[in-house]
Amino acid sequence: MIWLAPAGGRTSRAPAVGHYSSRMDEELRSLADRLRGEARASDAVPAYERLLSTDDRDELAAVLTERERPLWAREIAAFRLGCAGDRRAFEALVLLLNHRDPARCVSAAHALARLGDPRTARAAAALATNQLRTAYALHPVRLLTALRAPEAVPALIATLRPLLSPDTPYWRVALACVEGLGELGDKRAVEVLEVALARPRLASAAAVALRRIA
Repeated sequence: MIWLAPAGGRTSRAPAVGHYSSRMDEELRSLADRLRGEARASDAVPAYERLLSTDDRDELAAVLTERERPLWAREIAAFRLGCAGDRRAFEALVLLLNHRDPARCVSAAHALARLGDPRTARAAAALATNQLRTAYALHPVRLLTALRAPEAVPALIATLRPLLSPDTPYWRVALACVEGLGELGDKRAVEVLEVALARPRLASAAAVALRRIA
C-alpha cells in the first residue's frame, strides 16, 4: 500500500522508502546509472550512495530545500520520494518534467505517475499546452495519458491543434497526442484526429485512434 503524506506537510515518523517492486527497482537502477557520472564528476560518490540507500524520507526531503545541492542529488531525492507517494517531491518533479534533458523528464514522469498528488494532472496540462515550451511537451503529454485525469483530453486536444501544420518541427509531440487521445477513447477528440489523418507522420496513429474511439 502506498503511504501519502499530507499535501505540503512533513511528518516526524515517515515510513521507509526502501521497498520497491521489481519495476521500480529497474527504474531506480536506470536513474542511478545515469547520475553516477555526475556524482563522480563532483567528487560526491559517498553522498550519491547515501541518497540511493537511505530509507529516511525526511533526509531525502531536506535535499530538496537545502541550498547548493547539485541537480543530480535533487533528482534522486525527488524520484525516491515521488515513487514512495511523498508529496514533498511534487514541485521538484514538475520542474524536472519540463527539463531540457529528456532522461530527466522520463524519470520525473515515472515518479509523478506514482505520486498520487491531485495537482499533477493540472501541472502536466499547463506544461503540455504552453506553446513557448512545446519542444519539451512530449513527456507531459505522455504523463497526462497515463494519469487519465479529467484534464487529459482537453489538454491533449489543445496541444495537438497547433501542431497539425505540415511543417511543424514537433511532430513527435503531435504523435504522442494522437496516440494518447486514442488510448483515452474520448469522442471529443474525433474532430482533431480526423484532421490528423491528412498528416503523413500522424495518419496511421490517427486511424488507429479513431477506430478505438468508434
